[in-house]
Amino acid sequence: MHHSPKHKPVPKPRGINNSVLRLRRSRRREEKRKMGRMEFLKMKTDDEVSGNLIESDVNELKVAAKKLIKDVAKLGGLGFGTSFLKWVASFAAIYLLILDRTNWRSNMLTSLLVPYIFFSLPSVLFNFFRGEVGRWIAFVAVVLRLFFPRHFPDGLEMPGSIILLLVVAPNFFAHTLKESVVGVFICLIIACYLLQEHIRASGGFRNSFTQPHGISNTVGIILLIVYPVWALVLHFL
Repeated sequence: MHHSPKHKPVPKPRGINNSVLRLRRSRRREEKRKMGRMEFLKMKTDDEVSGNLIESDVNELKVAAKKLIKDVAKLGGLGFGTSFLKWVASFAAIYLLILDRTNWRSNMLTSLLVPYIFFSLPSVLFNFFRGEVGRWIAFVAVVLRLFFPRHFPDGLEMPGSIILLLVVAPNFFAHTLKESVVGVFICLIIACYLLQEHIRASGGFRNSFTQPHGISNTVGIILLIVYPVWALVLHFL
């Protein structure tokens, strides 16, 4: 039998193989570099886009906050002023009520501060003392006044009367009149009467600022007038 001769593969030159491998490696490197650059550019673009979006959102929030502040200032500024003056007037009335060294000692004048505080007391304090806390204070005050009159200080008689009035007042006075313009008118009448009596007792408006402790009393009564006047002006505007 005759065997056909096998053809052996012709070996390629080593120089050609090396050049081909180098070329392939360089192409791979270039492709990797291009991919890396594209990913870097993509990440950078995404970061810039997200940064711009965040910045725009922050700017929109700033604009919305400014608009909200302006609207609140326009709509609620006057109401805030009324609430603030109510707090000031209530504390001024309490200050005049518990003031030890005062020049006007009339029981009538002092007792008129009780309904003024009742009608001008802010709702937070009014509801607090009208609740369970006020009931306990009124109960203790009544017990001390009835069974232990010697241990009941005279200076606490008017504050105790205020607490008792807050607790036992009917809803018609505590809610209907207090939250209406009638309560504001009552406060204005009381404040004007107190100022007129204080000026008369001091011997004139100028003397009411020169006598000892006259300035504090006069300023306190003027603060009593400011709140109802302001509330009535806003009510009729």
